Amino acid sequence: MRQVVLDTETTGLSPDLGHRVIEIGAVEVVNRRASGRNFHVYLNPDREIDAGAIEVHGLTNEFLSDKPHFEDVAAEFLEFITEAELVIHNAPFDVGFLNSELRRMDKEEGLSRHCATVLDTLKFAKEMHPGQKNNLDALCRRYEIDNSGRAYHGALLDAQLLAEVYLAMTRGQDSLAIESVLTPPPPSRRQGAQAGIKVLRASDEELETHRVYLENMAKDCGKELSW
Repeated sequence: MRQVVLDTETTGLSPDLGHRVIEIGAVEVVNRRASGRNFHVYLNPDREIDAGAIEVHGLTNEFLSDKPHFEDVAAEFLEFITEAELVIHNAPFDVGFLNSELRRMDKEEGLSRHCATVLDTLKFAKEMHPGQKNNLDALCRRYEIDNSGRAYHGALLDAQLLAEVYLAMTRGQDSLAIESVLTPPPPSRRQGAQAGIKVLRASDEELETHRVYLENMAKDCGKELSW
């Protein structure tokens, strides 16, 4: 399974007002492991950046003045995401901006022509944690992912953090025994003595006993357990 965890930074809040994409960051995840392949680019928007947006991501027109335009990197970007599932936090925002950039190039089909599907992790998080904060910082705290280097929003850093968050959200207790998803496994991971480990699966009776135990623990705590 190939997924691309993606984030963008923009000049403002709406492509309908002429705002543009100024940074794209994407991390490739294959079979729930970071492959080590990333896509990252800063873009010249050919327009002023809103002051409020600069406060969020710290990118200025001066910094972006010598960077490529979207059409210069579009082919490489589309090749990177082709046939992958896109994993995006608040997907309508990023997809809307990227489709707007593609329409400027007369590519009316948008991202749907290239990627397999789009998964919105914000919607997913709200379903898992109703009534709670579900922005990226809150999710990093909830899943104990270090985001101390996030002074500003940055597309590649946020994509890397989102990859960790998403895999933590979807792997449950496995997260207690697996190293950081952003570290590709060594070549010998499944070789040698580990290959002969016998897996003993719980019986139906043991699973039922465990379920009842968790229900009683939840009642004692007075809140829903997170695993």
